[in-house]
Amino acid sequence: MTATDTSSGSAAPQQDLIYGLDDRPAPLPALFAALQHVLASFVGVITPTLIVGSALGLGAYVPYLVSMALFVSGLGTFVQAKRIGPIGSGLLCLQGTSFGFLSAILSAGFIVKARGGSPEEILATLFGVSFCAAFVEIAFSQCINKLRRVITPVVTGTIICLMGLSLIKVAMTDIAGGYGAPDLGALPNLALAGLVIGIIVLLNRFPWPVLRLSAVIVALSVGYAVALAMGKVDLSGLAELPLVSVPQPFRFGFAFDWMAFIPIAVIFLITPLETAGDLTANSMISRQPVRGPLYMRRIKSGILADGCASATAAVFNSLPMTTFSQNNGVIQLTGVASRHVGFYIAGLLILLGLFPVVGGVLQAMPKPVLGGATLIMFGTVAIAGIKILAEAGLHRRNMLIVSISLGLGLGVAGVPEVLSAMPDVLKNIFGSPITIGAFSAILLNLFLPREPSEADVFDPEELIEDAVGTNTLSVNIPDYREHDGHRRDAMPQPAGVDFKG
Repeated sequence: MTATDTSSGSAAPQQDLIYGLDDRPAPLPALFAALQHVLASFVGVITPTLIVGSALGLGAYVPYLVSMALFVSGLGTFVQAKRIGPIGSGLLCLQGTSFGFLSAILSAGFIVKARGGSPEEILATLFGVSFCAAFVEIAFSQCINKLRRVITPVVTGTIICLMGLSLIKVAMTDIAGGYGAPDLGALPNLALAGLVIGIIVLLNRFPWPVLRLSAVIVALSVGYAVALAMGKVDLSGLAELPLVSVPQPFRFGFAFDWMAFIPIAVIFLITPLETAGDLTANSMISRQPVRGPLYMRRIKSGILADGCASATAAVFNSLPMTTFSQNNGVIQLTGVASRHVGFYIAGLLILLGLFPVVGGVLQAMPKPVLGGATLIMFGTVAIAGIKILAEAGLHRRNMLIVSISLGLGLGVAGVPEVLSAMPDVLKNIFGSPITIGAFSAILLNLFLPREPSEADVFDPEELIEDAVGTNTLSVNIPDYREHDGHRRDAMPQPAGVDFKG
């Protein structure tokens, strides 16, 4: 991609768009384009729920939770595309469950579980805390350009590294067979995971973007089919599921816990920067301005929609949401940037969410199959953090911030006994690698003097452009930065492992 008009801040892709942002495609091509968006994002929408349900032992509730994840993804996608008042970017953006919250969500769930909480109490706390924490992002959306000295690339990159690295254990446990599996580490389990990883790698060798975009869902489908042939899939519970899932606000109740709230609130300070990157990439692909008042309004409104979608998700019993990046690749692939396609995407997701059999089939997916895919996803998160840190510059000051913060975060994850002498309140708060790593990075970033080369050279508006480089789980975003007065634009081709959130 090359910028054709850097003075206006707009960029045109190499290929012409078949349908622009405000064009109205006929129903059939709109539905076909919407299906491609849903297929590219489906695994990303439902996987966090499957991981949380498995790790916290939520059992029979998982099909309902998967249904609600799809349902609220549809609602959020509609709002982003439609723009209701000040809420929504007005772009073709797909909302989905965020991977970025997984570590904090699991920590919160284990806090409740450790004191004997039932699955219902765990869910009540998770959704109650997530609902309250979502207002952190709602507030952040209105002042994102004023916090650049606090949430800098070195802070963001460190936290994102911790997100990915702290979740590798979850993926490896699934590869071995899952928590408490009687055949933990058995060769068939490792073979299934290896099959999934191999297919993802193989499909990413092909030059066709459609194969790379669908690599994960193809690998999971093949792995599922092989596991079914091996007798490792139990579908006996499907007959007991209701025909339709009825969304019930706070079905499991509402509970709040400060120790669970803080780590989740910290992540809500990071995801807006990811969303800013996605919205900038989406604007560029859709031939919309990436500077000026309209652009800034879209960024703020899009992040506000993210926060509102997360609050809505908590009300309807689902995990926090974020704007996905997969659909940016689909827009490039199809040449369809019409926001009206977003209404079709929303309708498909809501329709899928009304049928719990979808969640039941996915819940039956063997853990090694899921673990093979999530290992790559979580590794991608960590690598994205490293990329941000490399772009920020690993000089003496930044190396000190990163080394201390990563050391503390991974240290308490590996040796939780180090906090055994602390009061329970502090133990539970700083026992989260995300929390202790984030606090360390933020405080050190504020305390340590900046190098002369780090003096601010961007105006406040360029904070959002710089945030493109902090998009955590996406590899198909533009690197849109200004160095020494020269602007460079690059839009890599879509990749198969393109999970956000």
